[in-house]
Parts: sequence; structure tokens; C-alpha cells
Amino acid sequence: MKKLKQIKRVLASSKAELRKKYNVRELGIFGSYARGQQKKSSDIDILVRFSPNATLFDFVGLGNYLEEKLKIKADVVSERGIRPELKSSIVKEVVRI
Repeated sequence: MKKLKQIKRVLASSKAELRKKYNVRELGIFGSYARGQQKKSSDIDILVRFSPNATLFDFVGLGNYLEEKLKIKADVVSERGIRPELKSSIVKEVVRI
């Protein structure tokens, strides 16, 4: 099971590639990994701010890339796609990369 510190390092070193390939402006980790409550079976929740010209292919491609790179199931959530009732709790716990 990977630790938050390892995941942050991998994501930070991939930022330029993510920006170029998938139109990612910012990303962060939330959920069990951000809280330090992950289990062996946990997926990783990634909050993403895409550039305005991002497409569905960028969204799907990013998810596939992250799963391959991190070797963990990744749940990618666009900042625009957060349900309003969950937004404040997600924003409070997000660990920005």
C-alpha cells in the first residue's frame, strides 16, 4: 500500500506531462488518502482542475494514466463536477500537488 508522501512525489514529478497531455491545471488528493485512513482496498480520489479546452478524452485518459502510474484504482473528479453538498468537505481536506 502506497503512502501519501509517495503518491505526492509521483504526481509532482508528472505535473508537466499531465499539463501537456491531459490539459490539467491543478490536482489534489482527497478522501481516505488525504485523511491518512486508506486501507489496502482503498482507491485514490483525485480532484482535478482542467483547462477550459479539456475534453472527455483528457478526463478518461488522465484516469487511465494515474491508475497505471500509481498502481492504484483512481477516482478522478473534476472541480466542476463536484456535487454542491460535498464541495466544502472536499475542499477542506484536499492535499494540493
